[in-house]
Amino acid sequence: MKTTSARMRTGMCAGLTAMTVNLLLACAKIAAGAFTGLVSLIADGVNNLSDCGSGAVSLISFRVAARPADSEHPFGHRRAEYIASFAISFLILFFGAELLIGSVRTAVGGKFSMPDVWTYAVLCVSIAVKAGMGGAFLVISKKIGSDVLRATAIDSFCDLFASLAVLAGAAIGQTTGFPADGYAGALVALFIVWEGIRLARDAGSKLLGRAPDPALLSAIRAELLSEERVLGVHDLKVYPYGPDVCFATVHVEMDANVPAMRSHEVIDGLERRVGEKFGVPLTAHLDPVDRTDAQAVELEERVRAAAEGMVEGLDLHDFRLIRGEKPRLVFEAGVPFDCKKKDAEIAGDLARIVKILGDYEVSVTVERE
Repeated sequence: MKTTSARMRTGMCAGLTAMTVNLLLACAKIAAGAFTGLVSLIADGVNNLSDCGSGAVSLISFRVAARPADSEHPFGHRRAEYIASFAISFLILFFGAELLIGSVRTAVGGKFSMPDVWTYAVLCVSIAVKAGMGGAFLVISKKIGSDVLRATAIDSFCDLFASLAVLAGAAIGQTTGFPADGYAGALVALFIVWEGIRLARDAGSKLLGRAPDPALLSAIRAELLSEERVLGVHDLKVYPYGPDVCFATVHVEMDANVPAMRSHEVIDGLERRVGEKFGVPLTAHLDPVDRTDAQAVELEERVRAAAEGMVEGLDLHDFRLIRGEKPRLVFEAGVPFDCKKKDAEIAGDLARIVKILGDYEVSVTVERE
């Protein structure tokens, strides 16, 4: 993975390239469209002009995202890229709608202007350039993990199809007199609008806080459990704050009879290992487990056995048997977010299971994981 500075340089270089190329294409298409009277070609040129704005947004977002954390933004500024992707998606939607309106008017009006050799030359160059830009930006976006460049790549492919539609419409119209450019432009415009909607949904989901990569969760969990002194882990949560930036918290179960300083040393070691191996700063909470209390261990095993299959993905943990006039069993139940049962219903079912096993008071906390 590239460092922040190298990533910023790569992103800004790509953004400057996109701005320059789109500006040249826009000037060429608008000039050719004005000379020949092809409305679809002018619209295609204006679309390229909007891409210059997208490039400017990309440049600003990479500059902002590279800023270090500060007192107002302790987790950094990397989410600026999601905001930029959101802005680009709305630009795509706007110009897609404009192209759709213009294409429908052309098709309904039945008007057609005769293209010349320069029209075809400009369109062919545009198609080749946009294909190269889209492919290059897609590769770079995957390499540095940039949603902004991915959005720019998709925008380039949309432009490619728009130019293809204009080219096909011009050729069909010139040979048959039928205003095919209007119908082809409308179909491409619908595709562009759909891509804008998809990009907006993706960027919005990440801004709201999308669930972390399941593979990363599994890898961190496996790393923690590889420590032989760890009895179990739960409540592992990963909080994303932009591309390749996330923080994690977890509860680690360890033997309550091990000295606190020794357990603390193990916890510190685990935090360092996860940070070094996955680049994820981890904060681990120690949950002491007393395995010498035979009654508590037996009761835990019986509750687990009785609750097996009650809810798919059920994870019971943090068992504590508090003795008094009437003993009280305290534990937590982790359930998947997509579980249809309500938390109160799950807690009630688990409490009834414990009541069947003995005369205990029960305190169950249900958490969505």
